[in-house]
Amino acid sequence: MSDFISLPQVSQVAQTIQLAVAPVFLLAGIGAFLNVCAARLARVIDRARVVEKSVMISRGEEHDRLVGEIRVLDRRMSVVNGAIFLSVASGCAICLVVILLFASELVNAHLGTAIAILFILAMLLQAAAFGTFIQEIRLAARTIHIRNEVLYHKAEEDSGL
Repeated sequence: MSDFISLPQVSQVAQTIQLAVAPVFLLAGIGAFLNVCAARLARVIDRARVVEKSVMISRGEEHDRLVGEIRVLDRRMSVVNGAIFLSVASGCAICLVVILLFASELVNAHLGTAIAILFILAMLLQAAAFGTFIQEIRLAARTIHIRNEVLYHKAEEDSGL
């Protein structure tokens, strides 16, 4: 019966756990990044809800400005969702790396190539997520400004006194 599956020694399991520590820390970093993305998405959604209400009651130049803003907010939501998707996919690939590390030890299989390919895939996905996040930041930076009519607004003098 011992020929069927050889049970790993404690030292082998400990070594596998040591190998799995780096990917697990990477998962913690991905989780933190997802937290940042989710917070940005929530703020964009909140702003979109406010602008959405104003679009329906505005007219003229103000209406056009608000429609432009809501379009940018919609684009930002899509971009942040893309970054979240890519990060989650990266996290799933990292989880598979850890699973394969332990599975290869348990069944005494040589899965080094598959593990390396999955790790490379995880890094590519996370790099794409970071690139997508940069795109969202640039979109936000281009649209966040105070309008000139507000910056240079002068209160009308009270002529009654």
